Amino acid sequence: MISRRTWLGGAAGLTLSGCGGTPPKGATFDKTAAHPASGPSAFGLDAVIDISHNVTVTDFAAVRRSKILAVIHKVTEGGDWFDPSYGSRRRQAEAAGLLWGGYHFGTRQYSGEQQAAAFLSACQPGPATVMALDLEPNDRNPRNTMTLAQAEAFVLAVQRATGRMPMLYGHPAWLDGERYGRRRLNLDRPVTPGSTLTRCELWLADYREEPRIPIAWAQKGWRLWQYVADETEQNFAFGSEPRAVAGVGHCDRNVFKGDEATLQRWWRNGGR
Repeated sequence: MISRRTWLGGAAGLTLSGCGGTPPKGATFDKTAAHPASGPSAFGLDAVIDISHNVTVTDFAAVRRSKILAVIHKVTEGGDWFDPSYGSRRRQAEAAGLLWGGYHFGTRQYSGEQQAAAFLSACQPGPATVMALDLEPNDRNPRNTMTLAQAEAFVLAVQRATGRMPMLYGHPAWLDGERYGRRRLNLDRPVTPGSTLTRCELWLADYREEPRIPIAWAQKGWRLWQYVADETEQNFAFGSEPRAVAGVGHCDRNVFKGDEATLQRWWRNGGR
C-alpha cells in the first residue's frame, strides 16, 4: 500500500508509510502481456477500495454509484499517529451505503499491544467493521519496521478486545521472508503455517496479473487482492487499463474472492 502521510505529530523518525501508494521496487508490473478479457473480475468481485487522508474524496455517493461496495480507510500508524480523515469519512461513506473498514500500519517503535490499543481507540469497530493490519517494510525508517512477534501480538490483542481477528495485509515476498521493497529489506523471520497470523484472512498485495500465495496461506488462499496501487495513478496489474473511481482522486483497487452476496455476508459479520 505504502501511502505517504504528512507530519501531524508523533515521535521523530516515524515513517510516513501506510496503505494506498506507489508499490516498492520489488513489485513486478507487466504492461505488455495480454491480460484476461475479464481482467480482475476473473478472480472475484472488483468492488473494494482502500484510501487514506492523502486521497481526495469529493463524493462517497459517486463512489457507490461506481459499483464500489466497500471502503477500507487508514486509521493509525505506530502508536501515536491517527489519520485525521477517518471519523468524518466513515460517517459519510456509511451514509452513502458503503461498507466500512479500517487498517493500521504497523511499526516497531511501540509494542503490538500498544499499537492495537491505539488502533481500536480510533477505529471504534462495530460488528460490521472489517479491520486489518498492514505488515510491510518501513522503507523510510527500516529500523522501525514491525516484527513478526509484534504483528502476532497486535492481532491477538484485537481478537481479545473484539472477539475476531483482523485481516493481514502484505506482499507474498515479505510474508515469505524474502528481500523486498526499495531498501531490499526482509521480515525478521518468515510467516510459517504455525504462526498466529495465519488465523487472519489474507489481504494480498501483488501487482502482477495473477497473485502469488505466501507459503503460510497455501491451503487457505487470499480473501482480498490489492491489484492496483494507484497513489501515482500509473501502477496497474492489468496492463494500462484505467481503474478510476468516481468521487475520489485516486485509490487502490481490490478484488474480493467471492460474489456480492458472499461479500455482504462476510463484511457484515466483521470479516468472518
